[in-house]
Amino acid sequence: MKMNQKSSPETPSQNINLISQGTKINGDIVSDGDIRIDGYLKGNITTKGRLVIGGTGSIEGEIVCSNIEISGNFKGKITASDLLTMKSSAVVTGDIIISKLGVEPGCVFSGTCQMGSAPEKKNQ
Repeated sequence: MKMNQKSSPETPSQNINLISQGTKINGDIVSDGDIRIDGYLKGNITTKGRLVIGGTGSIEGEIVCSNIEISGNFKGKITASDLLTMKSSAVVTGDIIISKLGVEPGCVFSGTCQMGSAPEKKNQ
């Protein structure tokens, strides 16, 4: 009987939230799961999961997440505890604070970048 109870979702991070092309949102988003933005968001995003800004996606605001992949447009501040990947079609304006950075040829970045692990980790 307990085996049947395990068929529920394993972790909240497996949830995927999708903002489709043509959708415009003004406000903040907080999530434990992954998020994909193909529409427009003016506001802040905080997620424990992965954020994807699709080719038609555009965000103006502040992002705090673990991993982020950008193919569309972003203007603001990004704080990613792990990896930021900027695809060739990405246009990023603002400040980024990240652990690791992946950049494809052709992307556009204008702003500041602070990269690396926290000072406590470097001393160990």
